Amino acid sequence: MHIRKEDTVVVLSGNFRGKQGRVLKVFPDEKKAIVEGLRMIKRHTRATAKNSQGGIVEKEAPIHISNLMLVCPKCNKPTRIKRNVVRNEAQNKNIRVRVCKKCNEMLIKTT
Repeated sequence: MHIRKEDTVVVLSGNFRGKQGRVLKVFPDEKKAIVEGLRMIKRHTRATAKNSQGGIVEKEAPIHISNLMLVCPKCNKPTRIKRNVVRNEAQNKNIRVRVCKKCNEMLIKTT
């Protein structure tokens, strides 16, 4: 999958085309992702021990990953990615990294 948690993405098609957001959660089996602040739906919830109030709650709904494109943190543009194999001398093994196709910058997860 080309999208991971904590990535910044832009929506390519649909009602939210052109909007950017941070990925909160990814569902690889369903090929969907939840993007912060986009595709808000209203969920009617019943009062429970955890949520004593109940009522209508707004939350994000999943978006199909084919409608999302990664935004490179360096060049700040939507980009496709390629995967390169880099030698990690500290662990003495090869690792796969995602690389921006526009600026050839490695996309490494900071957290």
